[in-house]
Amino acid sequence: MAAQRMSLREAIERSNSNRLPAVDNNCDSVSIEIKEDGESSCCSHSSNKWLKSIMEEGNMYLHSGLQKPKIQTVQPFLREVETNKKSYDPKVVSIGPCHHGKPELQPIERLKKPMVLLYVKKRQVKIHELYEEVVKVASDARKCYAEGLTERFNDEEFTHMMFLDGCFILHYICNIVEGNHEELKKIQQIALVRRDLLLLENQLPFLVLRVLMRPRFGIADGEEMITDFIKRIRGELPKAVTLPERIKYFIRQHCLGLKSHSEVQMQDRKDKDDDEPVHLLELVRRQFIDPKAFGFGCVISSSWYSRRSAKDFKTVGIHCKPSRTYQFTDIEFKSKFSYGILTLPKIIIDDTTKSMLLNLAAYEVCPDNANDLGVTSYICFMDSIIDQDEDVKELRSKGVVMNYLGSDKQVADLFNDITTELAPSPHTYLQVKSCIEKHHRISWKSWIAEWHHSYFRSPWTCIAVAAAILAITLGVAQTVLAAYQTYLTAHPPNN
Repeated sequence: MAAQRMSLREAIERSNSNRLPAVDNNCDSVSIEIKEDGESSCCSHSSNKWLKSIMEEGNMYLHSGLQKPKIQTVQPFLREVETNKKSYDPKVVSIGPCHHGKPELQPIERLKKPMVLLYVKKRQVKIHELYEEVVKVASDARKCYAEGLTERFNDEEFTHMMFLDGCFILHYICNIVEGNHEELKKIQQIALVRRDLLLLENQLPFLVLRVLMRPRFGIADGEEMITDFIKRIRGELPKAVTLPERIKYFIRQHCLGLKSHSEVQMQDRKDKDDDEPVHLLELVRRQFIDPKAFGFGCVISSSWYSRRSAKDFKTVGIHCKPSRTYQFTDIEFKSKFSYGILTLPKIIIDDTTKSMLLNLAAYEVCPDNANDLGVTSYICFMDSIIDQDEDVKELRSKGVVMNYLGSDKQVADLFNDITTELAPSPHTYLQVKSCIEKHHRISWKSWIAEWHHSYFRSPWTCIAVAAAILAITLGVAQTVLAAYQTYLTAHPPNN
């Protein structure tokens, strides 16, 4: 019996020696050792090679999750939506390798060299020194693109493209922020250039913009300039620059010029270690989405949420109002005694809004981009409360939607179109949706809201209701007084 147990134990150990190891989430990689002698393994030689390929490709995938996402093309299932497919292609200017060389984009392509010269002269830097900075990062910039996007360019062609496109972007943004439209007069459809700069397939690695900003602006001031540009896109008014801020800016610029070359390199190395965005579109997304606003598992609700339009909110006493910020994460619901308040971020709707929202959503669903789907969830939430033009009219009257597109129906169609093939995160706005649904289920609040909506919509209806109540009260009082007088006549008092 002991011999039988020993042989059984040996068999188990031998079996375990050929078994694939479990994946340890705390390990950086997974290793495997498979015997190929065919004696102790039931797998064939081809199967062993196949299993090894699984481990190698799996390790590559696990490591890629620790890296920044690459610049990719729009996913095919999004381009298949007929009403949206034009929103992913540039109309006037190409940036980067994806649409480079298209004939319809050549008019602006010919303007890039003059604009680069203007950028260099205005920043008081030497053009060959600025170009050498791009040469140093060109190899890293090429690695920022997904496989297959840059193969048709040799190293020199790729570096030329990075230099021209990077200077063009910064010159355009700088003049927009400074309000200097004189140098942009030659560009037709300036608003369309802004639209094209926010396309997923029209992005330049941010590290290229970094080295082009550094000689004149400095990294911090250059990023601040880009942030101001994004605020204008969101509709925020630029704040006035105070005298202390101007003095601080002068000192910082002056001190930067006194730094030695080694000190500048150390500062650049420190800046690179910071959380730098991949490209301009990601920086735009960071301005719209607060990652701390979405908590997973912090709100548990068993209630379901059905679509409720903004027009229907009025019938149950839910009032919409604009939030203090323009961030898509700034959505909340507060329930009062007899009514509720839904706070929504302001949003400007114009000819470029659809393209911007779709490309932000396309960036979120890229295969190597793990995020909270914040923009996608916002788009779907807005679609759930906007069904027709009456809903847009209600949100517009409350200051939530600023319509520069056209009719309210066009805005409603916009949100109804862009949600096709988009799936939001099930965790996003969970508490808001739960509270709205709970408010809808309380019947007496709906009765009060309906009564208030029917009889107190305007000052004239309020006056009419007050007059009716007064007339009824006087009528009742007159009837009671007449009955009392009749009673006194029939039963006169003794004294």
